[in-house]
Amino acid sequence: MLPKLHLLDTNLLGIINALPASLENTVSIPNKPSHALPHSSNQSRPDKLNSDKNAHSGLLKNRSYNGSVLQRNKQHSRCSTKWVSHGGRIPSILHALNTIQDLDKALRQWEETLTNKEISILLKAQISWPRALQIFEWFKKKDSYDLNVIHYNIMLWILGKARKWSLVESLWSEMSAKGVAPVNSTYGTLIDVYSKAGLQEEALAWLQRMQSQRMEPDEVTMGIVVQLHKRAGEFQKAEEFFRKWSRGEVLRLGINHNSVDNKASHTNIFLSSQTYNTLIDTYGKAGYLRAASETFARMIKQGVALTTVTLNTMIHLYGNHGRLKEVCLLFKKMEAFQCSPDTRTYNILISLYIKHNNINLATKYLAEMKEACLEPDLVTYRTLLYAYSTGKMVQKVEELIREMDERGLEIDEFTQSALTRMYVGLGKVEKSWLWFWRFHLTGNISSDCYSANIDAYGEQGYTSEAEKVFLCCKEKKKLGVLEFNVMIKAYGIGKCFDKACQLFDCMEKFGVVADKCSYSSLIHILASADKPHIAKHYLKKMQEAGLVSDCVPYCAVISSFAKLGQLEMAGELYKEMLGYAVQPDVIIYGVLINAFADAGSVKEVINYVDEMRKAGFPGNPAIYNSLIKLYTKVGYLKEAQETYELLQSSDEIPSVFSSNCMIDLYTERLMVEQAEEIFESLKNNEVANEFSYAMMLCMYKKIGRLDEAIQIATQMRKLGLLTDLLSYNNVVGLYSMDRRLREATETFKEMIKSGIQPDDVTFRALAHVLLNYGVSKEAVGRLEVMVKRDAPRGLQEWMLALSCVFEGDHYTNASCLPFVLATRLRLMAALQLYPLSGTAVKFCFPSIGNILCITPADSNFSWSLPMLDGSNILAVSSGPVDVPQIMYGAVVEMAANNKEWSSSDVSNSIFKCSDKYWERSQSRMALKAKQKTEGLGSASKVEHLEDAEHLGAALEGAFGRNAAFGGDP
Repeated sequence: MLPKLHLLDTNLLGIINALPASLENTVSIPNKPSHALPHSSNQSRPDKLNSDKNAHSGLLKNRSYNGSVLQRNKQHSRCSTKWVSHGGRIPSILHALNTIQDLDKALRQWEETLTNKEISILLKAQISWPRALQIFEWFKKKDSYDLNVIHYNIMLWILGKARKWSLVESLWSEMSAKGVAPVNSTYGTLIDVYSKAGLQEEALAWLQRMQSQRMEPDEVTMGIVVQLHKRAGEFQKAEEFFRKWSRGEVLRLGINHNSVDNKASHTNIFLSSQTYNTLIDTYGKAGYLRAASETFARMIKQGVALTTVTLNTMIHLYGNHGRLKEVCLLFKKMEAFQCSPDTRTYNILISLYIKHNNINLATKYLAEMKEACLEPDLVTYRTLLYAYSTGKMVQKVEELIREMDERGLEIDEFTQSALTRMYVGLGKVEKSWLWFWRFHLTGNISSDCYSANIDAYGEQGYTSEAEKVFLCCKEKKKLGVLEFNVMIKAYGIGKCFDKACQLFDCMEKFGVVADKCSYSSLIHILASADKPHIAKHYLKKMQEAGLVSDCVPYCAVISSFAKLGQLEMAGELYKEMLGYAVQPDVIIYGVLINAFADAGSVKEVINYVDEMRKAGFPGNPAIYNSLIKLYTKVGYLKEAQETYELLQSSDEIPSVFSSNCMIDLYTERLMVEQAEEIFESLKNNEVANEFSYAMMLCMYKKIGRLDEAIQIATQMRKLGLLTDLLSYNNVVGLYSMDRRLREATETFKEMIKSGIQPDDVTFRALAHVLLNYGVSKEAVGRLEVMVKRDAPRGLQEWMLALSCVFEGDHYTNASCLPFVLATRLRLMAALQLYPLSGTAVKFCFPSIGNILCITPADSNFSWSLPMLDGSNILAVSSGPVDVPQIMYGAVVEMAANNKEWSSSDVSNSIFKCSDKYWERSQSRMALKAKQKTEGLGSASKVEHLEDAEHLGAALEGAFGRNAAFGGDP
């Protein structure tokens, strides 16, 4: 015996694994339990019907299969293989009926010998209800035939499927008149056809009529009733009906479904596999996973033969609940249950794994499906094509399309539009158009599909292509309001606002009446484009058409007016809306309150707040934020505090904007504790931003708590919260106040590197630093004048000045900037000179990265090879009549990551030449000029080396011998 099941998700694995590898002997299950109701079908049917019993049973079974109707092949009467499957003379008779219209001629040779079973087969084989009715009437006219209840059941089924209700009622009356007593299956057939037609009340009326005859449903009819409730979404009623039927209770239509539990009691009930399938499917659609699992487990325990339909249903059910482990297990065990996977099995697996974003595994199942010699159907292709197109997997899409074309399978229009959207999304507009054109030429595209294609182009901004599709739709005379709406939307995305209005205005010419969506779409497009006056015109037309049912279109136009600062127009439109009895919502009040708060209009804001409260709308965080913004602007501390408390008591935490407003109010009044409390809350929630820190820095600086201010500044720089000029100025000003040269210099460099241009406030703070470190007012004044006259050059000089002062900040005598600069030089190599008269010199420094020109491009002087001081240089410049001049160059980083060299004279009286050297220099310059004329390059080199000797002597005299040759001074 198998162990008792409590939950399939915990015990199913053990039960399935406990089954034998193959189930050779299936158990024969009776259609009704041994305690069948007294009015069962077997007792009420006359003996002469026994020969048709099996045929009729097959009909009913075909009507209920896996919780859905299996439609018979509509072409079976024309298919010789289908006819041959009946055997005997049936194929010949069906062929005659199919080719000869006259029934006397068609049935002449078999007229006296047809059995009741053969008549049943002939009637069921008809695909046309008029032909079936004609044959049925022909048999009724023949005295040699006595049509029975089975034949009437077949005709009721055929006519009901064709929804010929008057003929169904007529046939029922005829049965009563001729004394043909209905049996259980008759009522089951009538309940089935009416319920499938959506006529639930009429179907239940037949059930009630059945019970009035003291006849209770058999298993098949019970399954039909369960299907009826399942189809109507009445899963609890379906479960209750089955539970009462299985217990043999008296069935009534008035069911108290409030007392239904989710677990059915099936004690000692043995059902057919079709009934179990129906129950499992019903529980699955109701979301009762446990009940479905227990029913499946009971089915296994009782030895009921499982079918592929059963396993497909369970696989689908587990997949929908995300139980992929059970899905894999059931699929692997299908062979053990002697149930081979079919196309639907693989379709379920493919769909499930696509739903769980595992397209690769879905593709693997497609390959496995083909290996099992199962052909993918349209569902397979559609499911995969949609997944591939969504994933922009063009190659796989085109492979499947080729397969479908080779097999002659039709691509549905929804797949077509999905693939068009894929190509458009990838920018393959030409290919997308060829794809669309292929289907347009066939003429099989519906109005909805044209709309989808217009939308595919419009959403990506391909307005001209969307127009072409619209014109194609017009050509096919399939224009409707939906096509106009999506085209208007496309114009809005493409910012073709005039065309959108023109298209809307011409709708009536095409016999199309604009609907609510048409007006709303156009109004929102115009309002978003800052065209509220035009939007207002269409809003008025929408109101006149009686299509304004809420305040949403008014809200769009009012918001647009508010955005443009046209508050008077926004207020007038609000009053107009009230005049039309359109009730505002909290969003409209929020828009108006925010707009007038931005304008600082306290009176209007308070009026709208009062109206909002009278309308019964509570405040929300957006409105509270607007009020706090207003109160901060006008300095209403008490009102702001009250509103902030309301914001804190709401479900959402206060926004950083509102918190910053409160910090601003507190810092203005030097309410340190309150400001610190909110600031710490922002930091704890990790939402404090640049303005939060900046306001706290300013407050600490204002009250003289510089240590706390420095900590805030350090945190801002560390967190990268310096992004605008005001914040930089606050930090530089703080460092200047605290005489922090290094931090001020670093912050100024960061500011320039980030592309933020300093202003007068910045330079005043930097000037204060330089003055504190001994730079003369005259030198600072020259820097201020230079930056105003030539901003790029001036920034270079400021950077150079700060760097120089920083390098010499430990010296007490720093009043002479050039001398401080000169004493900090580290000569890295012996002095070597290369004459490069009139030529720009370029070098590459690893720490700088780029090859830069370090001498003026238009220089008429000779420039000597520099000596290195880190990434800075010491150069010597001399002219035809000028003595050599020491120049110090440094890289200055400008905005946008540009780097330029800036050179400054290193002048001092110690470098002045003696009169003797000056005379020798003059004669030497004349000689060099002559040598240039005569092309004597070697002499030029000698003279420059002599210059080097004098320069070396000068440096040695100024700084000592070690300094001239790379040592420490």
